Amino acid sequence: MSGKLAEIESRTRTAHQLDAVIGAMRGIAAARSREAQGRLPGIRSSAATVGAAIGAVLAHGTQPTAESPARGVQIDIALCAEQGFVGAFNEQILAHALARESSTECELLLVGSRGEIAAHERGVTVAWCSPGASHADDVSALASRVTDALYLRLAGRPVSGVRIVHAVPGIASHNEVVERRLIPFDFSRFELARHGQPPLLTLPAGPLLAGLVEAYVYVELCEALMLSFAAENEARVRAMLAARANVKETLDTLTQQYRQVRQDEITADIVELAAGSAV
Repeated sequence: MSGKLAEIESRTRTAHQLDAVIGAMRGIAAARSREAQGRLPGIRSSAATVGAAIGAVLAHGTQPTAESPARGVQIDIALCAEQGFVGAFNEQILAHALARESSTECELLLVGSRGEIAAHERGVTVAWCSPGASHADDVSALASRVTDALYLRLAGRPVSGVRIVHAVPGIASHNEVVERRLIPFDFSRFELARHGQPPLLTLPAGPLLAGLVEAYVYVELCEALMLSFAAENEARVRAMLAARANVKETLDTLTQQYRQVRQDEITADIVELAAGSAV
């Protein structure tokens, strides 16, 4: 066997091994995305429970007036990818998070190691960052860290608003990026459930309501982080499908090259044998 045939066979074996790795990565990403989406009903049920408690307190206490945005810093929380092979996922999130009025003073809180790298490449200043979730089980602890970091920045200074920017799963060819306003907190979305017997409170209505609002923000962050985690893995599935298509194309090319070189060698052997017989 010639050196050229051996080289083509070696490249073919490498391509087959790469194809197996890509298939495994695609399967893992698809399983993680399904697992994350399976956790969403529980998170939304928790949000409904906290929301019902807020409605009960508002119904039997003093309803807060609608907050007008204060003149202060705008805080944006961008949920990016923790791992690679996600295409333009991080660039889409950052582009949406940075699309704001230049006159507004902003702080960027960022989740996801790959997003942090992309932000530094853009020259974007990140006020706080944290590694993202590698598994669905990591989301609750991560949401606690983000909530703590957010409320630390809310203490003792004017904040005009807080929004969270993240991707959502379920889009066939791309990730849809959405944003959700966390602060000013919208109390009007909760139904005021009035009962004949007022709720038994062990805390004053004000501190209790503030604690419930923080709990609701935490659950909202849990939902956004879980959606982002599912979307990240869907983006990885699409990237692996594209990579697998490229590997298949490479294998087809190598197969054609192998056949051509093999045919050329057989033809050369026949010509050499024929020339030897003529002598």
